[in-house]
Amino acid sequence: MTSDNPAGRTFEVLVVGNGVLGLSLGLTLARRGTKVAVLGRTDRPWAASTAAGAMLGTFGEVTSTLIASEQGRAKLDLGVQATRLWDDWLDQLAEDTGEHDDLRCADGTVMLLNSVGVPGIDSANYAAIRKTLDEYKEPYEDIDPAELGWLDPDPLARPLMGMFIPGEHAVDSGRLLARLQSALLKAGGSLLDGFGESLVTEGERITGVRLTSGDTLTAGQVVLAAGAASQTLLDTVPALNGSIPRLCAGVGVSVFARVDPDVPGPTSVLRTPNRAFACGLHLVPRGQGHVYLGATNAIEPEPADVPSIRDATFLLGCALRQLRRDLDTAGIEKIQVGNRPVAFDGFPLVGGTGLDGLWTMTGTYRDGLHLSPLLAEEMARRILGEDTRHDLSVFQPVRKPTQAHSREDVVETAVTHLLATGYEDEWRIPNAWPAVIEAQLRAGFAKFADALDDEFTPPAEILAKAQMNPAFAQQVRQYYAASRAAH
Repeated sequence: MTSDNPAGRTFEVLVVGNGVLGLSLGLTLARRGTKVAVLGRTDRPWAASTAAGAMLGTFGEVTSTLIASEQGRAKLDLGVQATRLWDDWLDQLAEDTGEHDDLRCADGTVMLLNSVGVPGIDSANYAAIRKTLDEYKEPYEDIDPAELGWLDPDPLARPLMGMFIPGEHAVDSGRLLARLQSALLKAGGSLLDGFGESLVTEGERITGVRLTSGDTLTAGQVVLAAGAASQTLLDTVPALNGSIPRLCAGVGVSVFARVDPDVPGPTSVLRTPNRAFACGLHLVPRGQGHVYLGATNAIEPEPADVPSIRDATFLLGCALRQLRRDLDTAGIEKIQVGNRPVAFDGFPLVGGTGLDGLWTMTGTYRDGLHLSPLLAEEMARRILGEDTRHDLSVFQPVRKPTQAHSREDVVETAVTHLLATGYEDEWRIPNAWPAVIEAQLRAGFAKFADALDDEFTPPAEILAKAQMNPAFAQQVRQYYAASRAAH
């Protein structure tokens, strides 16, 4: 779905990126009468939105490391406030489009603490979720996982504890994208099919985007909301080198499966706490006879456009073992890949870039879709010069690398998470080896972190990837050097 007449290809605001964040911002601006266009390839080859489980959860995403830093707490608070916006956001979308079928596909979230995880991650994160629910006075109830009729895991992977969070739902991401597009067009916005090759500058101002087709789009304001692919355009402006944390991709694989429609399925999200550098294992109901299974997370220097066999088989093996053993009789309708935008310091990049006419709205990692109503409103207010409602200063793009945790804590997190991948993958090793491996990993990560930079330490998942990938490690070193020069 694209606009037939892109309004002379000159706009007040050009939003680069047609995922949920970009479309939400475009729609919010169009509702205010702004001449806005949203640019992106219609097939969305690198998007996170198309492969997302679209869980509208804040507390289910809580980890012990998140709530241990000021920046993590700020992100958590934004998520809590975003949750409160979703009912009105969906109601307004229905009003805008005349399409009133409910986009919600799950009623609440069931958190499962199963025996596959490790105490330092799964148990710690489960406790952090409960603690945070209590702090925000969010309702939840403890449940007996044995009473969840659909659940039938391997006995060695059965859940030990469970809690139901009634306020954390999920939406169908594909239908949400379609409705956002329809609402944008009805509000007078434009959709343009294309891919940005470089930013266009006049003096110290950004004035538009040059496309790979050779065309140029001109705009008073340009917003980069293209997820991990936003880095391609940032790299075309040397003046920005080092002033903004670089982006890489958190590549995730998910599966859309057809299950027996005669067997009553779950009506809520089923998920474990976040674990091993990734999201927790989760299942999202997608209507009668269909479920979404997700999701892996692998840090990569560049976005991926096809799912890896490794990640797909790992995900399916985890689902069979931890959720329901007869899922091997289900049919696979689609294996999807998405790229979460991950800043080198792990936090969002939302706001002005220090160059007139250029904004970023990316780096949201796992939370972009959930935060979209809030960030769209806040970015629109900033772009239009209106009063703002939320403090996003912690996530201002122009910044030194955020150091939310000490080097020692990052190393310890990397060790624990890497070991956890072995347990989840059912490794079989002599009883004394885990302690030996742990000691070797700790020494190796500590030595590598010291060699990577004297001052800064990236988040644990980026540290682990950099140790395994010398070219990526060099990117991290170069970013730190450029950041010192810029700041």
